[in-house]
Amino acid sequence: MHLKILGSAAGGGFPQWNCNFHLSRRARNGVAGVRPRTQSSLAASADGTGWILFNASPDIREQIAASRCLQPSETDPLRSTPIRAVVLTNADVDHIAGLLSLRERQRFTLYATRRVLSVLEENSIFNVLDRGLVDRRELQLDRPTPILDWQQQPTGITVEAFGVPGKIALFLEDEAKAADDFGTQEGDTVGLRITSDAGAPSAFYIPGCARIDADLKSRLDGGACLMFDGTVFTDDEMLTAGVGSKTGQRMGHMHMSGPDGSMAALSDIAIGRRIYVHINNTNPVLDERSPEAALVKDSGWDVGFDGMEVRL
Repeated sequence: MHLKILGSAAGGGFPQWNCNFHLSRRARNGVAGVRPRTQSSLAASADGTGWILFNASPDIREQIAASRCLQPSETDPLRSTPIRAVVLTNADVDHIAGLLSLRERQRFTLYATRRVLSVLEENSIFNVLDRGLVDRRELQLDRPTPILDWQQQPTGITVEAFGVPGKIALFLEDEAKAADDFGTQEGDTVGLRITSDAGAPSAFYIPGCARIDADLKSRLDGGACLMFDGTVFTDDEMLTAGVGSKTGQRMGHMHMSGPDGSMAALSDIAIGRRIYVHINNTNPVLDERSPEAALVKDSGWDVGFDGMEVRL
């Protein structure tokens, strides 16, 4: 199984268009070790020919343009794509807005939880994806789902979606339900176990997660690869940076560092490779020479970057 990180940044990308934080300035200026990143997305293939996208970033056109494997070959029909399906982990803008760029009457399948499918259903702009061409299929929780293309043919990739602690998409928050996590429901945020039908080891893709509990640890134990929420290094990072008023927890994201961070929470389970994705523009690990990046590396983690590839 071949995995390729298409986008490793959180919403807004890095540098974010209106961000003047020192990390964004350094990325714009081409400072060594501070590489730009597009918004969160992953691609997987069982055969190197057909590909599954996990989340449809607003930067999807740029990501496809940077990935020859996602482009038509010279011998393909005049309208074609090696992208067989798109699988969504939530309804955040940085994970669904790219669907609007896939509207050119191209056949593929779209998989998401019932909750996320209902969000798309209630927003008529997503009708630009012609229902006669793009079949919407439900991902049932805790049940392996073979990913099929539009002709109902297997792609060689199977996905098992499972609920993780998270939050309803920002644009759906109900302030009247603030005490009830702003109206968050089952299926708003999921993690994915990705396997190939050829029997490759499991990869886990969890770009959004607010907490690691015992159930999640048990599920991840023994995985060959984990791509996990790396939005912020510290929970109050955006506040101390002076660029926002929300903590990581308020945004539905767990922080990396400290005794209650993800590095510590997952330190006692067996995972083959650990990679942080969905990294916010304030996170100091974006500077590869920073003490924070060194700490992550020393803890056995990689900081994901656009174009990073993993073969299982």
